[in-house]
Amino acid sequence: MNFKPSIFRRYANGWTVIIFIALFAQYLFLNVACTASLPYFNSAWFGGANARTVHFEDGKGPLSREQSAEIYNNLSRFGETTILSRHMALEQAVVGSPLVVGNKVTLLQDGPATYKAMFAAIRKAKHHINMETYIFEDDEIGRQFADLLIAKKSHGVEVNLIYDSVGAINTPRAFFDRLKANGIRVLEFNPVNPLAVKKEWLINNRDHRKLLIIDGGTAFLGGINISGVYSSGSLANKKHKKAQAAKQPAKWRDTHVQIDGPVVAEFQKLFLATWKKQNGEPLMQGKYFPSIKQKGTEVVRAVGSAADESYSMIYVTLLSAVINAENFVHLTNAYFVPDPQLLQVLEDAARRGVDVKLILPSRTDSWAVFHAGRSYYTELLRAGVKIYERRDAVLHAKTALIDGVWSSVGSTNLDWRSFLHNDEVNAVVLGPEFAEQMQAMFVQDLHESDAIELDRWRHRSFMLRVEERFARLWQYWL
Repeated sequence: MNFKPSIFRRYANGWTVIIFIALFAQYLFLNVACTASLPYFNSAWFGGANARTVHFEDGKGPLSREQSAEIYNNLSRFGETTILSRHMALEQAVVGSPLVVGNKVTLLQDGPATYKAMFAAIRKAKHHINMETYIFEDDEIGRQFADLLIAKKSHGVEVNLIYDSVGAINTPRAFFDRLKANGIRVLEFNPVNPLAVKKEWLINNRDHRKLLIIDGGTAFLGGINISGVYSSGSLANKKHKKAQAAKQPAKWRDTHVQIDGPVVAEFQKLFLATWKKQNGEPLMQGKYFPSIKQKGTEVVRAVGSAADESYSMIYVTLLSAVINAENFVHLTNAYFVPDPQLLQVLEDAARRGVDVKLILPSRTDSWAVFHAGRSYYTELLRAGVKIYERRDAVLHAKTALIDGVWSSVGSTNLDWRSFLHNDEVNAVVLGPEFAEQMQAMFVQDLHESDAIELDRWRHRSFMLRVEERFARLWQYWL
């Protein structure tokens, strides 16, 4: 099953040839001179950041200085004050969406738990359902979602859906036609078919987000698409794994979050902005922003990025957190093809004594990305970065935990495509309580992973080295 837009990972059909030729012609020959690039990170952007400048918002707007100070002091009770204040100030300094208080964040591991929570929320919807996804398959899971959305529409709930044209390239047109016939607004993101586009044909720019918003007060986001490959969890006991290994396809390990509270309005803005840019029919935006009371104690920032923006806010946010890490950087990611700057900040962090650990896949749906990422192992290991590969599952999660106070869950991989060519969405959660859950999840994955040792890695086969070098040539487009 293919889950990432790449010329190396599409099914062998007629559209594969069309996509390959289009990408090759447009981006290797026609647009070489104006190829997108990642921004140079200037740490001076954040030189004036300090805890006293941190301000928060709730569902009604910006809080007063006194209210912000009280919230910060309450958060500081649970963790190391200096580290928390530093990360909050840095997050504030990255211009973008606000730090929003009063949210409840629920960590969801793997497909079964995520789908169960999503189905429950959809069933409770009273006003609207806005859904944005990279993949929407016509399989058992996809049909369950479709049936439920149609049922809610029949009861007067407005349903709007954005799906990616490449991500859903193998989903029959009839599947989406059925949704439309039942009154659901369906929007295809950057159609592969040039005759179907309503604006410029941008086949290389994809919508990789996985976002579900219910009644403007609940949001789901992370790495999980709408597909049956997620139906089996990755955390089954070892005896069961051995018994089923020969009978079932590989299990998928992924992470999602459910967020209830005022910050959902920021995710709603991202959805509506995409809808508008894709020339969807006008929506009555006022009803998508109800007054939402505080649901919990978490401080959350909605971070979105789009290929048509000058730079990825997600990229800058992550780099700022890693550069200023004091204790540890724990990253779990499905597709790891670092650009030189990300590579450098990870190595620099390890060299200054920060515990940098990466959990990456040992198997994947992308041959090219897998080997391109492995081509950087030697350099990272020499710098002191610890690398682990997840066993017994296809790792598809995209999470980060830094210093026990800065957490991120979303759709963004650590590769050029996510930072340059895709629309992505992440949630950054600031504070130690949610971070404790993230750390427990990281430790659990660590126990299911194998360490990559430098001495052994140096003795890998010649053919593996050849594959790595070849794949690395294509890293910008993967």
